[in-house]
Amino acid sequence: MSGHSKWSTIKHKKAAKDAKRGKLFTKLIREITVAARMGGSGDPDFNPRLRLAVASARAQSMPADNIDRAIRKGIGEGVGAIFEEASYEGYGPGGVAILVSVLTDNRNRTVAEIRNAFGKNGGHLGESGCVNYLFNHRGVILVERDAADEECLMEMALEAGALDVAESPEGFEITTAPEALLGVREALERALVVMASAELTHVPMTTISVPAEAAGQLAALIDLLEDNDDVQSVVSNAVFAEEAVRRAAS
Repeated sequence: MSGHSKWSTIKHKKAAKDAKRGKLFTKLIREITVAARMGGSGDPDFNPRLRLAVASARAQSMPADNIDRAIRKGIGEGVGAIFEEASYEGYGPGGVAILVSVLTDNRNRTVAEIRNAFGKNGGHLGESGCVNYLFNHRGVILVERDAADEECLMEMALEAGALDVAESPEGFEITTAPEALLGVREALERALVVMASAELTHVPMTTISVPAEAAGQLAALIDLLEDNDDVQSVVSNAVFAEEAVRRAAS
């Protein structure tokens, strides 16, 4: 589930990885296609967003042919639906702020499905801007604890332009400005540091501890949103208790 803890998100996604692999590939392919189209180039060396999208796809073992087809479609050499970016904002159970980023070929369908998901799970879709101000746009890189030495990792990340390196029981969370994410990621790659994930996301400026009675319903809402093919990411300012995370992942 996508609460404030990015490590909780990773654990949850790993638990469902096999069942949702097809959906994950669909989301990655859409991002590659849109990145190629909007970036004006099918060459990752000249298109930073595409470079990040391709790196994310390769990290999930997506076949090279799939990546190449998605790029060709993005630059107009393929046929199919044209996807556009949109974002939706709302509140979940317990007053949690939720941001939903989508790539869709039908806004009316997508917004209806998202509104329905909120309504079914004790939340409501809000107006544009109602919660966006509670988040900062950031790059976030996760490195597992046994993948790097803490002192070396911190020095390397900060020299490459990271804003912060935070430690947790699972590992290290590196935060960057959006435009610095690729540079930090590539510096870690050159040093052969294996990353659990690297993405552009929204990070809450403050968090809300989810009441026990709302945790299950909030988890169901986030799962339903993430299961939608049009949804690329779901972020919230929720902090789930570890017990709630274990129940949701079971």
